[in-house]
Amino acid sequence: MSVAELKERHLAATETLNNLKQRLNQTRRSLLDTDVAGYARSQGKNPVTFGPTDLVCCRTLQGHTGKVYSLDWTSEKNRIVSASQDGRLIVWNALTRQKIHAIKLPCSWVMTCAFSPTGQSIACGGLDNVCSIINLNSATDKDGNLPVTRMLSGHKGYISSCQYVPDEDTHLITGSGDQTCVLWDITTGLKTSVFGGEFQSGHTADVLSVSINGSNSRIFASGSCDATARLWDTRVASRAVRAFHGHERDVNSVKFFPDGNRFGTGSEDGTCRLFDIRTGHQLQVYSQKHSDNETHPVTSIAFSISGRLLFAGYTNGDCYVWDTLLAKVVLNLGSLQDSHESRITCLGLAADGSALCTGSWDTNLKIWAFGGHRRVI
Repeated sequence: MSVAELKERHLAATETLNNLKQRLNQTRRSLLDTDVAGYARSQGKNPVTFGPTDLVCCRTLQGHTGKVYSLDWTSEKNRIVSASQDGRLIVWNALTRQKIHAIKLPCSWVMTCAFSPTGQSIACGGLDNVCSIINLNSATDKDGNLPVTRMLSGHKGYISSCQYVPDEDTHLITGSGDQTCVLWDITTGLKTSVFGGEFQSGHTADVLSVSINGSNSRIFASGSCDATARLWDTRVASRAVRAFHGHERDVNSVKFFPDGNRFGTGSEDGTCRLFDIRTGHQLQVYSQKHSDNETHPVTSIAFSISGRLLFAGYTNGDCYVWDTLLAKVVLNLGSLQDSHESRITCLGLAADGSALCTGSWDTNLKIWAFGGHRRVI
């Protein structure tokens, strides 16, 4: 069989596959006769309500001199690490606002940071294409700075996001501008698996965010500039398990729902969405214009420990608290006293759900405490 004949057969097979995918998607859409909010309303569910003292800014963490781009909590909830364009990581005592460490980085263009599960190490990365590991128990150098203890090199683009595998200080996953995600063995500094790249089922543009399933650490999701989110299984390297469509622009943030069966996304198109990983269906869209009647991009999202609330940060400084069940905004932190003065870039919830931390281009982090019964939402 000639090369021309093989190419012709390949084109015909590709066309048949695309037609089948289109028919499958049409069938799926025809079966989606309602969304989460529609079903909840039909069951007479009432939205969550917030009083003036249910969520308040209790602390402002000041110390960075550049835009804050990323933050993470330790599992014991009393420490926060933040990464800023001032070229430093700061480890904070979340209860006292005290700076525990101020770590000068070899590359100031840091974009992401994450605590290890034990809280003894920090991973960070950015425009140097390297994920750096810093052991907080290491001896400081002559300048009083904590050294980088391991450099994970191999990405061909910037490091946009990183997350340790739950309950392991030895493995983490990174997302990169080279369109791939990588599972790393920190002990050896080597890649364990690469997800995406030249394979058709991978992302076709920069990966912006990753989230590991808390119920099954072999599963993780990624969001990309190709306007899709994808689901991966670390036991099946390279090829995505499923692709999730719906967004019209970059998917800036992905986060798994607490039960592990769903995940949320936040996008440059100004919407958040909820997807089911078992069926591939989009369950809900969270979209509402802001006080200036404009639609602003979503930069970061997080769920409350029960999943009833979705927190979404926006480029105009708003931070919406969504009722995930009824798709209603129940509070805007941007309208409260002591709110941020600029773009919200990152946010995260304490492990016990008692507080939310937000980071901003205004160089500050703010801790928002839940009052009374709100601690269990």
